[in-house]
Amino acid sequence: MTVRESGRMRWRRARDLALPVAVSALLAVPGWLHHGWRPAVAALLIGPVLACSRLGVRGTLTAAGWSAALALSDGFVRHLAGTQSFVVEYLVLLVGGAVAVGVAREKAARTAALRHATEVAQVAQGAIMRPVAAKVGGIDVFTRHHCPLEPATVGGDVYEVVNSPYGTRVFIGDVRGHDLDAVQTSASVLAGFRDLAYVTPELTDIAVRLDALLAPELGPEGFVTALFAEFTPGEVRVVNCGHPPPLRTGTPPKLLEPAEPALPLGLGARPAGRRCWLQPGDRILFYTDGLTEARDADGTEFPLLEQCTEPLSAVLPSDALDALYEAVTAHTGAPLLDDVALVLCQQADSLSAPRGAHAREGDRVDAEHGSP
Repeated sequence: MTVRESGRMRWRRARDLALPVAVSALLAVPGWLHHGWRPAVAALLIGPVLACSRLGVRGTLTAAGWSAALALSDGFVRHLAGTQSFVVEYLVLLVGGAVAVGVAREKAARTAALRHATEVAQVAQGAIMRPVAAKVGGIDVFTRHHCPLEPATVGGDVYEVVNSPYGTRVFIGDVRGHDLDAVQTSASVLAGFRDLAYVTPELTDIAVRLDALLAPELGPEGFVTALFAEFTPGEVRVVNCGHPPPLRTGTPPKLLEPAEPALPLGLGARPAGRRCWLQPGDRILFYTDGLTEARDADGTEFPLLEQCTEPLSAVLPSDALDALYEAVTAHTGAPLLDDVALVLCQQADSLSAPRGAHAREGDRVDAEHGSP
């Protein structure tokens, strides 16, 4: 932590403490100036209660001590300290202050436990979402995973790339939820994909078997949007289970929409495949919905088709992914609130020649239905 960050933290704590301190003072000080002002001493408990809802143990203890001191001073100023009613109310104030401190201590313990569990989950997620910048089979693969700013958040994005006997296979998915269970589900879906990718000839069969594997674990409301891709020389085969469609670069760029919509994994996915031919220099971008659902101040989502051409035309794929993320954060004007996974693929022999403005849509032929 830098000196500036430490100073900001101290300032926030002082600012949060100011409210309960001021409330207690407003209840007690007028009685010193006008003896007709006589709120119950126990009313000063408002200060510690406010503190325990906003501050930690130290701040709550400070507020409780301040209220107790004000009440005692008020009792002596107005010569009430020895009366039975004052003693009873003062005991109520002390007991209430102690309870407020106890609540703050319990809340701090829960927060610390949650922080520790989240840190462990983020480490596990980091191991699952390892970065890739390598040639896998005949495909150059580059990945990025951008986590949201909120440190207590664990995302559900997941991806994997394997060099199977059937070609280079890519999986990208988004587990419903942003909690610790999402990490466990992510690990399960990755393990299942790795087991099936090497021994299952058809992508559609991988999707169906993963769906059956995950359904008991996910429960009735859980699901995983998923996209499977298989690269062979000159083409890519895509199976989409409720996931945002991949983007093929070119002029114009094109979203490889599924021939028929399919349910996500865990909800009875029965997807069809799509086969798309690739020209030298074509790039395929796989992504999660954190990219396309990123909104600006007016609530407008990031226009991927309109904004992707320039970033993804960078010669180096790693630079292209960095430029794309800069474009989406420029659109939002702030760090993203959702995590974003990006996987960029292209044929290894075309690394230095991404297709640009000279590309023609007529160069492409897609088989919209079925997979060979």
